Amino acid sequence: MKKISILAAFLAAFSIQAQFTVTVQTPADFTNQDAILYSLNGSRDIIASTEKVKNGVLTFKYPTSYSGMMKIYFPGSNNTFSFISENKNVSIKIEAQNNKINNIIYQDEANDLMSKQQEGSQKKELILPALTQIKEYYKDNTDFGKALKTEISRLTGTSNEIDAAKHPFISYYNTNYAKYIANDPSKKVSQDDIVNFIDKSNDMLETSSLLRPVLVAYLNAGGNANVGASVDKLLDKLKVETPRGQTVLSELIDIFDVYEMKDLKDKYLNLAKNLKCTITDRLASTLKSNANVQIGSTFPNNKFQSPVNTTAKSIYDVKADKKVIVFWSSTCSHCESELPKLLEKYNDLKAKDIQIIGLSLDVDKDSYTKKIAAFPWINDSELRGWNSSYTETYNVHATPTYFILDANNKIISKPDHVGDVLEYFKLK
Repeated sequence: MKKISILAAFLAAFSIQAQFTVTVQTPADFTNQDAILYSLNGSRDIIASTEKVKNGVLTFKYPTSYSGMMKIYFPGSNNTFSFISENKNVSIKIEAQNNKINNIIYQDEANDLMSKQQEGSQKKELILPALTQIKEYYKDNTDFGKALKTEISRLTGTSNEIDAAKHPFISYYNTNYAKYIANDPSKKVSQDDIVNFIDKSNDMLETSSLLRPVLVAYLNAGGNANVGASVDKLLDKLKVETPRGQTVLSELIDIFDVYEMKDLKDKYLNLAKNLKCTITDRLASTLKSNANVQIGSTFPNNKFQSPVNTTAKSIYDVKADKKVIVFWSSTCSHCESELPKLLEKYNDLKAKDIQIIGLSLDVDKDSYTKKIAAFPWINDSELRGWNSSYTETYNVHATPTYFILDANNKIISKPDHVGDVLEYFKLK
């Protein structure tokens, strides 16, 4: 019995050890910063752990097996960088200037290789065609001509072949990116090919960042007139009750949201709502964020961070007959054209006891501050860009996004454009 107890204790201790460790050497000014480690599920970042930089080192111990894309986000300084895991220890050094990351040095074999592979692929895709054209204007016997010839030869010979046994994730990513996503007319694949890939692929499909672009490629292959039939065919093959079927369903709902395909979004959102099986966390989050912003729902409250043009502490503290919530960004071209039209009618809206609350998905504080100087309405921002809590809570996929609330914070309209906002209030 004693031997069994010792063995059981050993196995218990082993089971709680990390599968792998992510170690990041950081600059001195990153000391004591919080950092969040994310894994990936489809196109959605999943919080894995939160740690603090100590003595110039950030360490995450990942408890389970994982091969795929990961990222680390520093909310205090709004820095983000990505890397991969092949279920082995990861070692990275970051360099920064003015508290902003300006260089990433991948020190483990897998990430160093992946970085070089992606750099080579980008150069081959973007630079090689230009160099080939330039070469026509230089003789091979000139110094520049020789240099061009050498670089063209190097890029042409760049190979993406990877030892799958040694680097399974890199091999998986490169192979399937080239086959299903890269814009190569000589490698066209059919919808049936894509359905079979999604159905038969291992779990790295969800962690690779390939799922959403593969789904878009699948829908494009079926043509605009057959989108519903294409989706039904895919979900029937995958069985929507399965974890992969639910992840794909969640991705499709988001895709239809992004591309403003309302009828298709509503159809498959209703399908998700009516599922009788156990719902995965991924699909549950999609259902919740959509439920939060349905017409008739109470708009979730948001506690302001650094509000401008108000003494209110949250959305609910703002008292008005109606409220217009607009999610925007100073880098958004559509916002650049739409918000001035809202500004033109601001006094008319205010006279009707309608308050505008702008919630920005900006990252750069200076850009945000300069822009809101022209906006007399309530403004606030977490300054976390698409890492903001707004995106999931309010199902925001694009900017600008508008909501109109009544005096009790119930959603009474979801306008598509600023013209729809003004028309709702008969100001157009």
